[in-house]
Amino acid sequence: MESKLKSSIIICLGIIITAWILGSSFQNRNKNLDAISVIGLGTKDFVSDEILWSGSYTATNMDIKEAYNKIISDQKIVSAFFINKGFKSSEFSFGAVNFQKKYRQITIENSENQYDKKYEQIFDGYQATQSIVFVAKKNPDLMKRIELVSSKTSELINSGIELTSNTMQYTYSGLPSLKQSLIEKATKDASERANKIVKTANGTIGKLKNASMGVFQITGQGSTEEDSYGGINDTESKNKTARITVRLEYELD
Repeated sequence: MESKLKSSIIICLGIIITAWILGSSFQNRNKNLDAISVIGLGTKDFVSDEILWSGSYTATNMDIKEAYNKIISDQKIVSAFFINKGFKSSEFSFGAVNFQKKYRQITIENSENQYDKKYEQIFDGYQATQSIVFVAKKNPDLMKRIELVSSKTSELINSGIELTSNTMQYTYSGLPSLKQSLIEKATKDASERANKIVKTANGTIGKLKNASMGVFQITGQGSTEEDSYGGINDTESKNKTARITVRLEYELD
């Protein structure tokens, strides 16, 4: 009799606990359903107002002093070239001269065995390298002149100098304020979307539960490139598009 009573008590407790768990799960599920999550987008096209362009040239000689002297001589020619193109000496700058030992590989063959070859590195002189850099900030005229002259550097070949041009880098000085305005735009867009959805469903939007921001991306105008993880910062395009997303989660009354 006593054992039957204990069994009944255990069964009753089991039923009560199960009912409580199911009730809690149902309640939590309803809580999750009593919310709406919406993503808003903020975009803007803009034109870069800063530019950085650089190039470099080299001189090689078995004597490091002669290599340096050649670079300094070429520097004067390069400087005169750009001044003749309408630039002031203050509108460009030269970097420090860097040196690197150059080697060439020779093959030593075995006359008795054609498959037995050895390779040896032979010192081939010192290579001196110097860069020239142009920077323009909020100066449209200087930017335009830099863009035009970058395609004419092959003329230096006539002076025996090969200037290797690097990719033009475009940036924008107003990026912080642009980002802030896009966050506001994306937030407003998300809020309007949420209100329209709830209104269409004859519901009432409640308090804001959560807000999160997506990655800030800058791409060339018309580009379909996208990176939702680390974002994109295009510096090769002059005309760009900035975009950002904001996710808002609201309670439903």
